[in-house]
Parts: sequence; C-alpha cells; structure tokens
Amino acid sequence: MAKSVERWFASTKPPSEAALRRVRDIILGADPSMRERIQYGITFSSTRSGDFAAFVRYSEPGVNLRLMRGRRLRGRYPHLQGATVKRMRIADRREASARASELRSMVKEWCALGDAAQAKATATWAMSRRARG
Repeated sequence: MAKSVERWFASTKPPSEAALRRVRDIILGADPSMRERIQYGITFSSTRSGDFAAFVRYSEPGVNLRLMRGRRLRGRYPHLQGATVKRMRIADRREASARASELRSMVKEWCALGDAAQAKATATWAMSRRARG
C-alpha cells in the first residue's frame, strides 16, 4: 500500500474510513495491475487500462466511488448507478464486503479492456508491417 495514501488517510480522517479501506483492499486485490495514488482523493488505475475509479465526496459518510469511464463496462453490475457518469455508493464496511464480488468483477473487466486494446494495437501494427513488405 502506498505511503502517500496512508498519509492521506491520516490527514483527511474520512468519516467512513473503515469502508473506504475495505473498498480499497477489494479493488487493489482484484488484479495485480491495479495501483493507487492521491488525485481527486484516492484514484485507482490499472497499468494496462488506465484510470479506473476514485473516491469522491469522501468527507461525507459512506463511500462514493466514481468510475472514470464506467460506460465502457458491459457486465451486469446492479449497484452501478448513473447514465453518463457511473458511480457506486456503499454505506459501510459491511456493505462493502457484501459487494466485493461485484467490485472484483468490475475491476477484472476494466483490466481486460486494456488487454484487448493492447492485443488490437499489436495486431494492427503487425498487419501494417506486413503490408509494407
């Protein structure tokens, strides 16, 4: 876990710290490519597919997880809200644990999007190389 994020928790003292930490653990544990940094609160990103989500409105009770480009996700995620901007609201640590499977699935799909984009770019490069002779 990033020291800068631990300093953020210590200085910010969010009212739902236990729930934020539980969601954080679920996201970071869902795929080895996931990372965290301080930006817009705490931002989670994948080394394969870019920014995934951020904790927003963290000074209020509960967890408000905003997905950066959540419309790209195609799976069925019943707790994902919003037409344009996708977000998930979680009341407390217990609810975060109850949604762990859904959160992990979202992260895995997000990371797979990066894998698919990389495979497509590699195939396009190979075809253009063959076309040049």
